Amino acid sequence: MDYPETKYPLQKETYLIIGLCMEVHRNLGHGFLENVYKDALDYEFQQNGVPYEREKSYRIKYKDEYLKHGYNADFVVYDEIVLEVKATNGVATGTFSRVINYLAASKCKIGLLVNFGEPSLYHKRFIL
Repeated sequence: MDYPETKYPLQKETYLIIGLCMEVHRNLGHGFLENVYKDALDYEFQQNGVPYEREKSYRIKYKDEYLKHGYNADFVVYDEIVLEVKATNGVATGTFSRVINYLAASKCKIGLLVNFGEPSLYHKRFIL
């Protein structure tokens, strides 16, 4: 696959992830629960040799101690891309904040938000 000139970090990797999300959406359509899409992405990542962790936990440090609550990212791909999966009718702006918070907590460079809940796959990139 040819990629356009690189304009942001991990561009090739994000194109691949979005392409795999599109493949899942093409096969399943919209209407399933989030976990169904996450399971399908598990399959696609494994089949395509994409390194990832699912439900990765991040602890939040405040001054000199870790707080009781943290974040669980749906996926962390290539150790540097947070992937947040939704399956809703529309995406609330609070979800954007969540992805930005995941980036801050994880120190990852790129965040991807994908929503499988629409007739066409919605995706948005966040660059830290």
